[in-house]
Amino acid sequence: MEATEIADSIHGGHGAHAHSAESDDKFRKLTGIYLGVVAMLLSIASLGGSNATKEMLSANIHASDTYAYYQAKYMRQTSYQIAADQLEVLGGAGNASPATAELIKRYRDTAVRYESSPDTGDGKKELLAKARAWEERRDRAAAQDPNFDYAEALFQIAIVLGSVSIVAASRSLLVLSAALAAGGSLLTANGYLLWASLPAL
Repeated sequence: MEATEIADSIHGGHGAHAHSAESDDKFRKLTGIYLGVVAMLLSIASLGGSNATKEMLSANIHASDTYAYYQAKYMRQTSYQIAADQLEVLGGAGNASPATAELIKRYRDTAVRYESSPDTGDGKKELLAKARAWEERRDRAAAQDPNFDYAEALFQIAIVLGSVSIVAASRSLLVLSAALAAGGSLLTANGYLLWASLPAL
């Protein structure tokens, strides 16, 4: 082999190595940008999960408080009804004094007001509707939460695999990472929009 051929061979080898190094450097830069995007998506999923948990707890407290208020109204309404019945029995049917009849009427009217009071919104009927609305909010938040939990797990694994792919310059690991990140993105979107329900963790 002549000297010129040897030189050409050496230069050709260096050129291929330089091209490979340049390709790996570009791959690493793009993967770094990709990991930044995945980290941002992880933050969005974490925020959604945190908000869903807060909403679930808050709505559950409001529902419990509203049911307790409903129960208190029910007990007071029953007390007024019993008192009116007792006054009617003690006063004799149709023979009660005007003062007793007025008191009976007042007790009956109060019992009716406790049943429903659209003006104030604190009748039993209105309280029951409010409690059920709080329960619906709680149940929606409970359905959202698993989506965010699963999404966070997928994003974290995707970030780990992406980081390893930078060190190893492995395209296949990056593809796997991207697939997991895509799954995490779908779960995050489902967490906010609830296209489908998932089982809780």
